[in-house]
Amino acid sequence: MYQTNFEKFPEINVPGHVAEAGWDSIAKTISKKIGEKGKKSVLVCIECYHGVDTAEMIKELTGRIAGVQAIDIAEAFLPAEEIRARVQSYVTEDPVFGYMSPLQMADFFDAGKLQSLKEKIQGIREGIIVIYGIGATLIDLTPDLLIYADMPRWEIQLRFRKNAVDNLGDHNSGDSFAYQYKRAFFVDWRVCDRLKREWLHKADLVLDTTKPDEPRMVSGETLQAALQLAAGRPFRVVPFFDPGPWGGQWLKEICDLDRNTKNFAWAFDCVPEENSMIFRFGDIRIETPAINLVFYQPDALLGTPVREAFGEEFPIRFDFLDTMEGGNLSLQVHPLKAYIRKHFGMAYTQDESYYFMDAKPGAFEYLGLKENIDPDEMLHELKEAQKGEQPFDADRFVEKFPVIKHDHTLIPAGTVHCSGSNSVVLEISATPYIFTFKLWDWSRMGLDGKPRPISLEHGAKNIQWNRTTNWVKENLINQFVTVAEGEGWKEERTGLYQDSFIETRRHWFTNKVTHHTNGVVNVLNLVEGREAIVESPDQAFEPFIVHYAETFIVPAAAGDYTIRPHGAAVGARCATLKAFVRTENLHDYRLN
Repeated sequence: MYQTNFEKFPEINVPGHVAEAGWDSIAKTISKKIGEKGKKSVLVCIECYHGVDTAEMIKELTGRIAGVQAIDIAEAFLPAEEIRARVQSYVTEDPVFGYMSPLQMADFFDAGKLQSLKEKIQGIREGIIVIYGIGATLIDLTPDLLIYADMPRWEIQLRFRKNAVDNLGDHNSGDSFAYQYKRAFFVDWRVCDRLKREWLHKADLVLDTTKPDEPRMVSGETLQAALQLAAGRPFRVVPFFDPGPWGGQWLKEICDLDRNTKNFAWAFDCVPEENSMIFRFGDIRIETPAINLVFYQPDALLGTPVREAFGEEFPIRFDFLDTMEGGNLSLQVHPLKAYIRKHFGMAYTQDESYYFMDAKPGAFEYLGLKENIDPDEMLHELKEAQKGEQPFDADRFVEKFPVIKHDHTLIPAGTVHCSGSNSVVLEISATPYIFTFKLWDWSRMGLDGKPRPISLEHGAKNIQWNRTTNWVKENLINQFVTVAEGEGWKEERTGLYQDSFIETRRHWFTNKVTHHTNGVVNVLNLVEGREAIVESPDQAFEPFIVHYAETFIVPAAAGDYTIRPHGAAVGARCATLKAFVRTENLHDYRLN
């Protein structure tokens, strides 16, 4: 195991631009811009993403800017019970899964109340009027100053757990995390994203209140310049880590995490929908949702073929599953393409693979079914196990394979699988990451002391019963094919499965190896070696250093790039695992 040099807070330096820090400085800048308007009556609109503490924000600003009349757009929300009824068909009664909502922000508001607020604002002839909150831009008046207050989704989840955030238009901060997250995932964030696409790039100023006591602000032009810079060079998003009932101890050491935390089950190192990015402007760091880069630089980041197929959506996910000195994952299966479209409104499914970063002797993976089992008998046994009378005998029905470091197993949707204890998986998959149908969870409780939801009814309709021992051996385990090699390097194709739109390549190298984005985004992880450096042959971007286990993104626009061992790793054997979207026969995966 390497001595840790994992960077938990990667950042991108943006030269030639400035940012503000602290409410005093932020209020001073806003006041200056208001004064520059030279008008008796100035309208300031502060549009907010879900999760922003609007009450705290407006208190801090109005306490520092004289003569403000603040109007909360939340006054025009529909009654909470009416909103709940409106979203219920998308939230559903399922404990885990809902349906992707097509709702717009206006669907949460009372049109009459919006009109009354508009007339109220129009009636104010003098002073500073601040209309603020989620949906503030619906007031249908051209603001003199537009401010956008943003928030990463991972921070929203932390606020859910602290009972500090309501769902959109509701007063339900006391509801369970599971309910709030599900409603946000299927409804709130979809609605807010649609509005963000329309307004963020028009903002005069952008607020970062991710850390409540350390607010930051940049101009809208500066944020767009930072996003443009990132879209032409390798970068990392800010990883986040979470414990789980089966979690292990490996991530603590490799990523230098809190040793007092019981375990860490997950490390999400490339989920742009939920991760953030950090931009440095001199001494000030601004945190912004990584999805903003997808929204505003889709062609440069994704590549035109990928953008045309997926729209403004990042289709590849990298994360870690740590069971070292922990327990088995749940026995599970992912939905088939037709099933996820019909039942959940998702455009594509979670085809995935497990790359084993580490494994103790005796580590294993459940993958596929044993030959000649009776499906009805297996489903009956699973149902009986859920009643708590006797545990499910997984070894009787599901095939079990030993695994070692650097194995790569492919898991197309419909394949029963489960990573066992004492291993660390780099999970590479398509992005619909919450669609895991748990079949059996080893009779254990979640961290909240309650049983984790089992989705046997969904799972039974998606299990591919022909994926048995021999088929799995021939099609899913270590499908390594050498495709090119040179002095000090070798490139291997390792997956994913033929029906997936993701391809993966492993490069072993002791010398410099050349890569090509070929016009599509690349996602890589340094799976072997302490440190490597990524460089542009024509100096299109500054050299970029990566460390063991770090995931990094190379935008399509970066073009050719090289990777070689660096620092203490010079002369050592290193390896990267790279994923990219196959462009041949690429279908339209957009939701709308």
